[in-house]
Amino acid sequence: MYYFNSRNTFFKQPFGAVKEATTVSFTVTSDNEATAPVLCIAKEGGREVRVLMDSHRAKDGTIKFTAEYTFDKLGLYFYCFKFDSGKYGIYNAGKGDGYMTDRGPWFMQTVYAKNFSTPDKFKGGIMYQIFPDRFYESKEKEELTWPDRVYRRDKDGQPFFKWGEGETELINTDYYGGDLKGITQKLDYLKGLGVTCIYLNPIFEAHANHRYNTADYMKVDPDLGTMEDFTTMCSECHKRGISVILDGVFSHTGSDSVYFNKEGRYGDGGAYHDPESPYRAWFDFDKRYDHGYRSWWGFPTLPDVDELNKDYLNYICGKGGVINYWLKSGADGFRLDVADELPDEFIEKVRRSLKQCGKNKLLIGEVWEDAVTKISYNKRRSYLLGKGLDSTMNYPFRVAVLDFIKNGDGHRFCESIFSIYENYPKEALDNAWNFISTHDTPRGITYLMGKNPDSSDRYWQSQQFVEGDDYKTASKMLVCAYALMFGLPGVPCIYYGDEIGMQGYRDPFNRGYYKWWDQDEYILKNIKWLANFRKSHHEYREGGLFFVHVSHNAVAYVRYEHEDEVLTAVNRGNGPETFTYKDKQYTIPALNYINAVIE
Repeated sequence: MYYFNSRNTFFKQPFGAVKEATTVSFTVTSDNEATAPVLCIAKEGGREVRVLMDSHRAKDGTIKFTAEYTFDKLGLYFYCFKFDSGKYGIYNAGKGDGYMTDRGPWFMQTVYAKNFSTPDKFKGGIMYQIFPDRFYESKEKEELTWPDRVYRRDKDGQPFFKWGEGETELINTDYYGGDLKGITQKLDYLKGLGVTCIYLNPIFEAHANHRYNTADYMKVDPDLGTMEDFTTMCSECHKRGISVILDGVFSHTGSDSVYFNKEGRYGDGGAYHDPESPYRAWFDFDKRYDHGYRSWWGFPTLPDVDELNKDYLNYICGKGGVINYWLKSGADGFRLDVADELPDEFIEKVRRSLKQCGKNKLLIGEVWEDAVTKISYNKRRSYLLGKGLDSTMNYPFRVAVLDFIKNGDGHRFCESIFSIYENYPKEALDNAWNFISTHDTPRGITYLMGKNPDSSDRYWQSQQFVEGDDYKTASKMLVCAYALMFGLPGVPCIYYGDEIGMQGYRDPFNRGYYKWWDQDEYILKNIKWLANFRKSHHEYREGGLFFVHVSHNAVAYVRYEHEDEVLTAVNRGNGPETFTYKDKQYTIPALNYINAVIE
């Protein structure tokens, strides 16, 4: 019988993703077999290389087969162990294990750029995501800037969701008055929550409340404030050790913008009406498209841009361009919306522009899958191999945590986490954004205990709330989810309002105004405690990870750095669960968590 486990450093050293020019050692063991396997390695799209393994017999009679291979170029490699007969080999059985079979999936090795580094200042921190219009209003407004916007004085009122007469898209015209000055006024609250970075959904001028239909990349939306308000907010953030990340929406603009100007809001110019417009070449006009131009997922209000157009590239990435302008005005980085729809070459140019403003500027991408293995538009993406993104929003993490807390199966959870842990460059993993909720997903409480919204319309969703005993259970489940998140590799991210028990299905119900008047003290107290515990232990910054207990209802893991260890254990079950680590017994209460320093 032959043995191999890619996640055990006895069999493969070093663990996980490696930099270019790294030599990796492989070991296969056998109880009684004497035939040496051949290490077979192939770079994706390349030719297979074979390395004969050396054999050694240990004192206990075990036979060790060893080989080394130097991965000289970045990319994805695949490997297995074959025998001369070609009939059998050792292939990937999952969970790091190998198994003997005549065929099967190969193990994968991530190789990334040798000069890849990511900002240290975000590692070990806590991020807070803010939908700017919905967080805090500094002063009640008399009216909004544009007459087609609806000002919501009823802060507790539900966001608009009904279809209007003759409307072809959801109504996104209601504004709650939140602004940059309001964020500044609440910075001490965020500091008390342990926040070290805020991520703002789009703040650029745009004519929908979500602002993903950019009207002017160089202006703050007037209902959020002024450029002076922005620079003041950034300055006050920095005084408190809080960084500021902006949302960069670069795959499309708004049709109602200075660039496209289909609606005529910006006078006679704009690409839609003027063939001589300086922005005309940014867009693809052709009769084969339903609206006469290529648009994002067919939405006429979101015309696609050609990201590799020379003039557009210079506008975004050039000297004095969008990236340069906002970073020099106080921002500390960008999150790239729909990174999968941006060419790798564009992302690389954004990175160069961003890093010219300082090596500690951060570039995060919106990627909903494993960012290393991601294929979009029939192309394997390379944006996490050191030349593009610093890291990504960790959606696979969200799926793993919520699935475990809601349904159980700690073994499946462990496998999901270790798949990310094994595939991602460590530099990227340390800056990955881990979250339970976002502006694009149902809120945590709603997901965990709400009714399944599949095939239900927005009218049904608008009437659903978790209440009574179900809410009490859901709040405990949410705290358990956050306990997992605060301890695992990456940067834990709080979506505004999650910490006080806000509810809601997807857009627009997950984007209500922050309920400053109705805070769940149980959730808030626990998240503050978790944040403080994380801040107090350096192991969470860049430390290693291993699991010490896994069952259907409970998991326990250790983060370590050198000889220092901290333990996190979470129990989603209805009764206590006990385990032992280093001769000490630990009991996790029902639907609860424990954190402990290992002496």
